[in-house]
Amino acid sequence: MVTSYIIKRILSIIPVLFIVSIIVFLIVHLAPGEPASVILGTNATEKDILKLKKELGHDLPLYEQFIYWIKDAVTGDLGNSIYAKKPVVELFGTYLLPTFSLTIFAQIIAVLISIPIGVIAAVRRGTFTDQFLMGMSLLGISIPSFLLGLFLILIFAVELNWFSIAGYEPLSNGFIPHIKSLILPALALSLAQAAFIVRMTRSSMLDVLNHPYIKTARSKGLKEYIVIYKHALRNAFVTILEVIGQTFATLVAGAVVIEFVFNIPGIGQLIVNSIERRDFPVIQGTILLVAVSYVVINLIIDLLYGVVDPRVRLNRKEG
Repeated sequence: MVTSYIIKRILSIIPVLFIVSIIVFLIVHLAPGEPASVILGTNATEKDILKLKKELGHDLPLYEQFIYWIKDAVTGDLGNSIYAKKPVVELFGTYLLPTFSLTIFAQIIAVLISIPIGVIAAVRRGTFTDQFLMGMSLLGISIPSFLLGLFLILIFAVELNWFSIAGYEPLSNGFIPHIKSLILPALALSLAQAAFIVRMTRSSMLDVLNHPYIKTARSKGLKEYIVIYKHALRNAFVTILEVIGQTFATLVAGAVVIEFVFNIPGIGQLIVNSIERRDFPVIQGTILLVAVSYVVINLIIDLLYGVVDPRVRLNRKEG
C-alpha cells in the first residue's frame, strides 16, 4: 500500500511539472528582448541577427520550439547556455552549492528559533510573554528580507566589523569561513520564515493542548515538560512539518534577492544574470529545476508525515 501511494504521488507530479514548463517557456519567450540582438550588440545588422536566430532555433514557431525543448528536457538535456557555452545542467550544478548551503542554513536557523518560541507562546497563552512573542513574529513577517539584510550589514559588518560586508567563502576554504560568510544572509533570509513557523507552531500547539489525552497525562502526574514536548509537540509536529516544507520554497525564492544583496554566486545570481543576457536556455532550465526540487521536497515532507504520526499512514492506507 505504501509503495502504491508513493507511485501515485510521483505520477501526480508529472502534470504539475508539465504545466510549469509551459508557463516558464511562454513567460520567457513572450518577454521583450531578443537574445540574438543582445548577443550581437547594437551594431549588428538585420542579416546577422536573422542568421543567429536560425542557429539558435528561435526562427521556429513557439510551439515547435517548446516541443523540441520539452523532448530534450525529459531526457535530462536542458540545452546549452548561449552566453557561457556550457550545458545548463552543468551550469546549474556550479551555482547550486551556495544556494543550497544558504537555504539549508537559513532553514535550520528558522526551525531552531521558531519551534521553542511557538511552544512557549502556546503554553503561556494570553500572558504578556505570549503577546510580546506574537508581536515580534508579526514584525518579522512584515520586514522584507533585503531590508533586514541591509540593516545587518550596517550593524554587524560596517559598525561592529564582525563580518565581511559581502562575499562568499566556498566550503573548500574551510567550514568555519564558509559558515561565517553565510550567517548574515541566512539570518536575513530566515527571519520571516521563523516568524511564520512561530505562529503556526503556537496555533497547532493550542489545538493539541485542548485535547482530552493532554488532561489525562497531566492527571497522571507527569511532569509538565514531558506533557508538552513528548505528547503535545509530537502530535502537533505533523502540521509544523508541513509548514516547514512550504517555507523551504519561499526560502529558495527569497534567496534570489539575498544573494544579490550579499553578492553570493548562487542560483539567484544565475537567474538575474541570465535574464539580463536573455539567455533563454538557462532561464528555462534553472526555473524548471527549481520547480522540480520544490515538488520533490514536498513529496519527501509528505512521506515523512507517516513517520511522525502513524495515524496519517493508516489513513492513507484506508484511502
